[in-house]
Amino acid sequence: MADSTTRINALIIDAADPERLASFWSEVLGRPVVGRTGPYVWLRREMGLGMGFQRAAAPRTGKNRMHFDVTAPDPAVEQRRIETLGGRRLDEYADGGFLVMADPEGNEFCVLPDGPVDLDDEGRAHYLD
Repeated sequence: MADSTTRINALIIDAADPERLASFWSEVLGRPVVGRTGPYVWLRREMGLGMGFQRAAAPRTGKNRMHFDVTAPDPAVEQRRIETLGGRRLDEYADGGFLVMADPEGNEFCVLPDGPVDLDDEGRAHYLD
């Protein structure tokens, strides 16, 4: 495979209220809000990756086609912290063994433990109580 010079520059999340969503993710990730440009609110770039929230008129519909995973030393503790910030657990995914959460606008993400995750043959995680 040939080397590519193409890199992911930023994750952009559509939002009805980009200020609110940026504030939520700023707290979750410990990345301060560093700028506002037009319909965008930006968090501090880390390890070369930017994260922005773009005002979008259309509401989110259906399941995310892409999501991201965050890691924490103790996912249960992180779940409680995220819930105090306005996120919520999505119990409909509990059978998969992953801690699936939603941000205040319903965007789904997983909270994984630091380190490897054991998966069974069906792809279910085995780290939750």
